Amino acid sequence: MMNQVADGVQVHQSPLLQNNTVVVQGRHGVLVVDPGITRAELTDLADEIRRSGQQVVAGFSTHPHWDHALWLPALGDAPRYGTASGAEAMRDLRASADWRAQVAEGLPPEIADEVPMDLLGILTGLPIETAELPWDGPTARVLEHRAHCPGHAALLVEEPRVLVAGDMLSDVLVPMLDLSAADPIGDYLAALDLFDSVATGVDVVIPGHGSVGGADELRARIDRDRAYVLALRDGADVDDPRIGESAQPGWEWVSDVHDWQVQSLARSVSAGA
Repeated sequence: MMNQVADGVQVHQSPLLQNNTVVVQGRHGVLVVDPGITRAELTDLADEIRRSGQQVVAGFSTHPHWDHALWLPALGDAPRYGTASGAEAMRDLRASADWRAQVAEGLPPEIADEVPMDLLGILTGLPIETAELPWDGPTARVLEHRAHCPGHAALLVEEPRVLVAGDMLSDVLVPMLDLSAADPIGDYLAALDLFDSVATGVDVVIPGHGSVGGADELRARIDRDRAYVLALRDGADVDDPRIGESAQPGWEWVSDVHDWQVQSLARSVSAGA
């Protein structure tokens, strides 16, 4: 079931990973961002949109990871956009003969048979440096960065003042860096600076995973994520409510992600010494 979080903006949250699907009302239909994550959930989403008398006129994938690039025929054949590099990454994946097996390796085992993969990652890449999503609804600014992975973008929906953040600004996940990048720390800090630059125009922040927050929570999450990343950079102790004993029930594994990032960055520093 979708819940309204701002004027013309609704969210459906998947229980397993708290994935947030965002639905934005336009003039002649709706924009669907990051629909997920099981076949049943996508079917229910399509049914709810149809019962409301709407149709899907556009889709958007914030980044080229399986749980943010799903689709189902029931949602229709509207154009589904991603950044140019995000769409390219998905094309490269699907060009591999064993792409389904590659994706399956990363699926949570409890839903592995329930994820619809036929239309996974079929995206129209936006021209490089596209400023706004091409659709007939409220202006949706494309804020591209590569903090979490290449081809990542947030959407700033200006009229309802909503920031759809993708896999950023979560209250349950620590910042997950792209450790394959030349400068993962710098990339992440640059993305947080980008969010800082638009924060005065945001009343609601919707992360890819976790709880929806207001303007004050947006500021707190930017500060919390920056403190985390700076601690990683400096090799300092991390005091973060998302890891350790203060982690939310069911999210204890985030501590393992944190430990892996610390170890990976330490190896990178040693290799470059």
